[in-house]
Amino acid sequence: MAAAEPARPRKVRPRRTEEADEQDGRPPARRAPAKRKAGVPGAASAMRSAAGQLAQLLGRTPDSVSSLKPTEDGWEAQVEVVELERIPDTTSVMASYKVALNADGQLVSYERTRRYSRGMIDRPT
Repeated sequence: MAAAEPARPRKVRPRRTEEADEQDGRPPARRAPAKRKAGVPGAASAMRSAAGQLAQLLGRTPDSVSSLKPTEDGWEAQVEVVELERIPDTTSVMASYKVALNADGQLVSYERTRRYSRGMIDRPT
């Protein structure tokens, strides 16, 4: 009967750092993209959530979501709403609301930041 060979110790390579790669002239190691935390909605879901929840509070259907950005606590969106419909359509009064959503996509605050005529064009500053 043959005797079992003893296990050989494994060689463990230290992890390379970006700093070490730069010193050696190597391109930095590629990292996998950060994964989204469980329960945190994606951008499309956050847009629908912001518009839908604001509509319930105001009793008006939002016209569009003009901006959306992630924050440390969730999402922040700018939602455009028709506040006063007029004829012709270009004279309708619009409002822009800043909406904050938490990490679960629930509306935690909103604020009207601007009122304007639908036909009004922003001028460069």
